[in-house]
Amino acid sequence: MINIWIASIFSAIIVSLVSLIGIFFISMKKEKLDKILIVLIGLATGGLFGDAFIHLIPSAFQEITEFYLISMFILIGILIFFILEKFLRWRHCHIQTSKEHPHYLAFMNIAGDALHNFFDGIVIGASYIIDINIGIATTLAVIFHEIPQEIGDFGILIYSGMKIKKALLINFITALTAIFGVLTSLFFWSYAEGYIKYLIPITAGGFIYIAGSDLIPELHHNIKLSNSILQFISIIFGIIIMYLLLFLE
Repeated sequence: MINIWIASIFSAIIVSLVSLIGIFFISMKKEKLDKILIVLIGLATGGLFGDAFIHLIPSAFQEITEFYLISMFILIGILIFFILEKFLRWRHCHIQTSKEHPHYLAFMNIAGDALHNFFDGIVIGASYIIDINIGIATTLAVIFHEIPQEIGDFGILIYSGMKIKKALLINFITALTAIFGVLTSLFFWSYAEGYIKYLIPITAGGFIYIAGSDLIPELHHNIKLSNSILQFISIIFGIIIMYLLLFLE
């Protein structure tokens, strides 16, 4: 029990620290940043798909005997993430920005990112409750997804008129909601231990939605052959990382 709490909170802290990645891109030229993003988004896509299909869904089949429920909860996860993205604009880095409302854009970014990270924490906590190795795999998948997202969040805050230091600080504070998400998962575990297993297929559905709805369309924006090959290799590499984590089990 203690190990689950320590591992979950530590993972949430690591995920939160990813929000400071903007430090490394302050002085980078746009052309170079675009090339790096190609790899990061591909890696995030492979990591999310890999965690969903290699770790989470097989684990759900071990925990839930009513197999049809697994499919239903995966679909519920997809729908939940669709609603959250629709109404809270999780895709802040793709919003059509307007110079007339930069502060509104920053507010929506902060609110959506805080909720996003809170749910990431719930997912991480629930994964560790099921199995330590699944928790590690899920944490890596979240990190892969967070890197390109946090770069986008940082860019939006800068665009809204914030100073670099303030943007980094606010981005980090919103990321800390992942810790509260973990604590929420672990706290309610003792009250809903029999139901926490259903978060696993819901999480898988969410990861499938993010990878398929947000990340893959982003990869299609660049159709240059060399970049497309690099994207494909990055996706495969993300999946391989998730597969190699099976050996930890």
